[in-house]
Amino acid sequence: MMRVRSRLALICSLLSGASLLAACSRSEPPTTGAPVTVRRLTEAQYRNAVADIFGNQIVVAGRFDPIVRTAGLLAVGAGRATITPFGVERFAALAHSIARQVVAPGNRELLIPCQPAAPAAGDDGCATLFFQQAGRLLYRRALRPDDIATPLKIARAAAAARQDFYGGLAYGLQVMLTSPEFLFITENAEADPANKDVRRLDGFSRASRLSFMLWNTTPDSTLLAAAEQGELAGQDGLEQQVDRMMGSARFKQGVRAFFTDMLSLDDFSTLEKDTLIYPAFGLAAAEDSREQVLRTLIDELVTRDSDYRDIFTTRRTFMTVPLGMVYRVPATRPGGWAPFEFAADDPRAGIQTQLSFVALHSHPGKSSPTLRGKAIRELLLCQKVPDPPGNVNFDNFNNPNSPNKTARLRLAAHATDPACAGCHKLMDPIGLALENFDGAGQIRLTENGERIDASGDLNGIKFADARGLGQAMREDPAATSCVVRRAYTYAAGRPIDKGERDWLAYLEQSFADDGYRLRPLLRRIALSNALQTISKLKPEPRAGGAT
Repeated sequence: MMRVRSRLALICSLLSGASLLAACSRSEPPTTGAPVTVRRLTEAQYRNAVADIFGNQIVVAGRFDPIVRTAGLLAVGAGRATITPFGVERFAALAHSIARQVVAPGNRELLIPCQPAAPAAGDDGCATLFFQQAGRLLYRRALRPDDIATPLKIARAAAAARQDFYGGLAYGLQVMLTSPEFLFITENAEADPANKDVRRLDGFSRASRLSFMLWNTTPDSTLLAAAEQGELAGQDGLEQQVDRMMGSARFKQGVRAFFTDMLSLDDFSTLEKDTLIYPAFGLAAAEDSREQVLRTLIDELVTRDSDYRDIFTTRRTFMTVPLGMVYRVPATRPGGWAPFEFAADDPRAGIQTQLSFVALHSHPGKSSPTLRGKAIRELLLCQKVPDPPGNVNFDNFNNPNSPNKTARLRLAAHATDPACAGCHKLMDPIGLALENFDGAGQIRLTENGERIDASGDLNGIKFADARGLGQAMREDPAATSCVVRRAYTYAAGRPIDKGERDWLAYLEQSFADDGYRLRPLLRRIALSNALQTISKLKPEPRAGGAT
């Protein structure tokens, strides 16, 4: 029998009766787990870790090898990411720049916990103290003697050659910053002492999962100390750390990182708009539109602790002057952000009508019901749309001389192709509801002189316009199921395993029982057995197929 991990499970194990049946049925089901992961730090995680360890004054100026999105998330793709030879050179250049900044006058007094006996010579004692302090945070675990030996040897040799203790220290720090121990989040498993049939993450690996899930950065000294002392293996110690982390200002940073990944907001780096067609949509508006949706989500789901489904219907958001020019509404605070609420008769309601969605999922010079419908299906409902076949003929849709003036009519003609019809039925009836927003997200009522029909349906629920689409999304169980699955996948850093189906069903029901609030969902995941359960390694098959 698996070890009891919660107060509810303890009660259920001791008592019985009808009054407890409902509560006990909601206790966490066991899972088979999945193998440990090895994930490359994302660019945001790398930058956050450097800032948290050495300070925001350290500039991280450089490019990173891209990570391919897997199972809908970069957090999962990081588990398959490697570092190219060119990427190694870039990480080395970054490490050199960061290390030089750390030991520079003005920073060394804050970041180096000692002074050398002679600045023009090596000092093993001071260097060791610095590497122990920084290395524990960089490697996210207790250090072994060999973790210090190599950077110390290099620091000593470089200090002697340059007659500069701090210059030598920088070379030693570079070694740590380019080590796989820093660049990759490597997990380790251990036996559960209460159940020999179960393996779990060790304390430091669990600390990393919690920190990157809730903060999107490296564990701090307090969390590492809790891991080292075994506190994360007990429910009380685990709850204390999770509640501390969720009460920190960094929690908002972590939620922002999750939705940046879930909504593919990294695609803003390649967003292009034709400025002749959309003169109001410049670089400032693009950057602000990305920030706008994150501020909206944080306000609704963290500050207000609202029902998750409300993000599809809310009129509350935030506005800047560049955004106001595109939205064609007044911005009340020049040079900054101000709370804003769209009028009751405005067609905008929900994050799917904000610029971050309708402008991002459009072409540079025109809107795209298909791209928008595909994004709703895949990003917000977790429903995969098949890729189009390679021989699709787009002439019927893209022909500028077509007698069909609106996208709805052109898509109807395009969908007569049997190779296209099936997938377009999934995307177009949703995306057409957003046709009152042009390629830059500005409101329009007509296209080529013809009035736009924004009606449609979502899984059989018919609606008249974008506001109706938002209401249909709010009522669609796929929307809440999607965020549950994405949140757990993001936390675990891997795809969901087939042995976790009961756990996902339990998590979805608990989400509903909690009023579809994000905070309880994330806390439940962070405290769960599922997040730390590791599957047993399967024996390698012998020659001839025998095991």
